[in-house]
Amino acid sequence: MILHLYFARRFLMTFLGIFAGFAAFVFILDLVEQIRRFDDEGVAFGPIVQLTLLNLPGSLYEMLPLIMILSSIALFLALSRSSELVIARAAGRSGIVSLIGPMLVALTVGGVAVAAMNPIVAATSQRYSELKELYEDGRRSVISIGSGGLWLRQGDETGQTVIRASRANADATLLYDVSFLEYRAEIGPVRRLLAREAELVEGAWTLRDVKTWPLGPGVNAEANAQLYDTIDIPSSLTPERIRDRFGQPSAISIWNLPRFISDLEQAGFSARRHAVWFQMELARPIFLVSLILVGAAFTMEHARIARTGVAVLSAVLIGFGLFYIRNFAQILGESGQLAPLVAAWVPPAASLLLALGFLLQREDG
Repeated sequence: MILHLYFARRFLMTFLGIFAGFAAFVFILDLVEQIRRFDDEGVAFGPIVQLTLLNLPGSLYEMLPLIMILSSIALFLALSRSSELVIARAAGRSGIVSLIGPMLVALTVGGVAVAAMNPIVAATSQRYSELKELYEDGRRSVISIGSGGLWLRQGDETGQTVIRASRANADATLLYDVSFLEYRAEIGPVRRLLAREAELVEGAWTLRDVKTWPLGPGVNAEANAQLYDTIDIPSSLTPERIRDRFGQPSAISIWNLPRFISDLEQAGFSARRHAVWFQMELARPIFLVSLILVGAAFTMEHARIARTGVAVLSAVLIGFGLFYIRNFAQILGESGQLAPLVAAWVPPAASLLLALGFLLQREDG
């Protein structure tokens, strides 16, 4: 038990050290990129640092598999060079048994990442997108999907417009049973529009079968209501912005994903992409454990026997290969070629079994 705790503590310290190093490196690179991006926009240094900090958790979350396999390689190279693994084997502990501590730490790190870091990444990435839009063109748009339908908010220099639709097509560029409520700064609501459908074209919404009501103090809205066949409402939204807003599953906390998937399906959208992402997040700890086994399989031999450079390169390449196979399965799941459960769970399980088999072959022949 003491030996397991020792290896677990060594691995945790190694992981935290590499994680901190990556965090500092990514922060500096992203800070330079943000300064370059907003140099012509006149954004001060303070907001740029804020943007960089908001973007940092998402970048580190994506790099977690790389950090995990590098931590595994660093740990077992250090244990091999200090002959601690040789001593553990001489005491009757096989190399595979020595992996129990690091594997449990990796499983715990994966669980904490999914349960705690995932919601943080969702919140910070969403805030980053909002501030980036605001600094780039001074406009802010919000999209929300709930049991009441699809809600959008668009804005410009003159005011805001709140849009609600009961249904929409797959990319939310065609809305049905839609209402528009226009607000002006320091005035409040000025006009309400109700339409059978609204289509997003370049720079505007085209409304069909429209009824409008003027709003304001002392205005009889119904008496001044008007009917139109079509009306164009200027819009800062684009299909790309809409797709990025509700099409990125990573922008939604894993705790809210099941409800969001249900609301998405009720609103008429396909939730396959979000369902695949949800299952892949649940399977993430298993995949991280498999990377521990991959790193250990190539670096547990004694430093005098193993060719260290070749071993490290082989472990990293196989780790990258497993990572890309996992991403390829995700693409197949999102396109409907694989069921979400198969796309999410088969690659981590296969990676775990492959790494375990390779480790057994190297350790016990």
